[in-house]
Order: sequence, then structure tokens, then C-alpha cells
Amino acid sequence: MPHIDISQSNSKPVKLHYQDFGEGPPVVLIHGWPLSARTWEPQVANLVDSGFRVITYDRRGFGDSSQPWSGYDYDSLARDLNELITELELQTVSLVGFSMGGGEVARYIGTYGTAFIRCAVFAAAVPPFLLKVDSNPEGAVTEDDIFNKEQAVLKDRLHFLDEFTHKFFSNAEGTLLVSEAQREYAKSIATFASPKATHACIGSFSRTDFRKDLEKINVPTLVIHGDSDRIVPIEVSGLRTHQLVHGSEIHVIRNGPHGCNLSHAEEFNRVLIDFINAH
Repeated sequence: MPHIDISQSNSKPVKLHYQDFGEGPPVVLIHGWPLSARTWEPQVANLVDSGFRVITYDRRGFGDSSQPWSGYDYDSLARDLNELITELELQTVSLVGFSMGGGEVARYIGTYGTAFIRCAVFAAAVPPFLLKVDSNPEGAVTEDDIFNKEQAVLKDRLHFLDEFTHKFFSNAEGTLLVSEAQREYAKSIATFASPKATHACIGSFSRTDFRKDLEKINVPTLVIHGDSDRIVPIEVSGLRTHQLVHGSEIHVIRNGPHGCNLSHAEEFNRVLIDFINAH
């Protein structure tokens, strides 16, 4: 199983599991919470067939990567991504971040710049800033919301995941837009994530302010978002990211739920591949 060792002071290295397919310009796919890189299955084959080298990896605490007790803040997660890019000697990378993964894209560019980056894609992503505070009245969640979600995970994580995956793949009317088998598969992936990571990441993606990171993006950028997203509403995330990133493009998936890369895979893939090819 391919992996890289992420160095950590005063603890054992974290093993970051990744997969590397195809040849051509590299595309790095960063998955959402609380899932793993397996949820990029509808994209990988299309990208490889379109002439790209596709790298997927499991965030620490998820999938087949190590499950440490700490390091779930975005500075640490962006450092993991940087070590992956450095270890694999990637250049002209297309960074694609879904949901929580969009935060890694933003924080990586905000911290490490764009010397190795071709373009950036935010798919149903959490930036610019989800928490509703005085400096961000447009935010989608309150501290009470965060607390309630954390408590639900602590009390009965499996029940929470069952409800969450329904919402993840449903439109505004509550209609499930993938098969029940797909929903169950996503739930099973999330079930085997680290309970600690599942809990810790809630605060990270809810409280992290990416606005200054977005201001530093100077490469072609695409926002893909469903207009029926019940997890990360487009009004507080995708539309605002599009406004904050100068020259960015946006594609709105009509009736698209949060998990639009699965529910609307054909449209998602076409828009993604056309954008990367154009830049």
C-alpha cells in the first residue's frame, strides 16, 4: 500500500496513504469529511482517460492513513499536502478540494504559494468561512451548531453518519439523488474513520477563516457547487469564494446536493476536465 511518512515532532510519523494513476499533468484530489479518497471513484477513471496523472490521498485520520490523536487543524493538514507534493516531486498541479478538502487547497496556497500549482478547484467546498461571527455575519453555523454536531458524534457516531449521509446526497426537498447502495457505501467509509478525527475536524472546518488565504490565489480557479447543497449552502460558501478569488469561474449544478461529484458525476467531470484543459 503506497504511503509517505509525515514527520511529526515528539511522536511517530503519520503514514499518509495515497494512490497514483495515469500519466500526464498531475491532478491531486482531496476528499471531504468524514470520508476518504474512495469517494473520488467517479472522477479518477475519467481524468486518467483524459490524459492526466491522478493522485488521491486519505487525509490523516481517515481511510487507510494513520489515525493520530492530533494534527487536525488546517495548518497541519496543509503541511501534509505540501509533504505529499514535495515527496512525489509534483509540478503544475491541479488541486481539487471537495468540501473540507477545499480548506486544504486554500490554506496550502495561502501558506506555500503557487509555484507548483497549475489551477485550483473548490468543489462544494467550505471556504471562505462558515462560522457566523460579528466579522462574518454571512456565516452558516453558530457555536451552538458546532457543539451540537460534536455531541452527536460523541453520543452515537454511527447514527449521526446514517442521518448525515442522507442529507449529504439529498436535494432541498430531501430526495436522495444517489442509489441507496451508494449512500450505504459512503456511510461504511465514514464508519471506519478515526472517531477522534471525525470529532476534531468539525471545529476545524467550521471555525477556520480562509478569507486571507483566498486573497492570495493567483492561479486559474474554478468553483463547482450544487444549488441544493444542504451541508455547505452555496450562498455562504461557493458564491462567496467566487467573489473573493479574482478572475475565478463558477459552475452551479442545478438540483445538486452536497455530494454532487457522485450524484451529478457526468456533469461534474465534464466541467472539471474542460476547466483543467483550458488552463
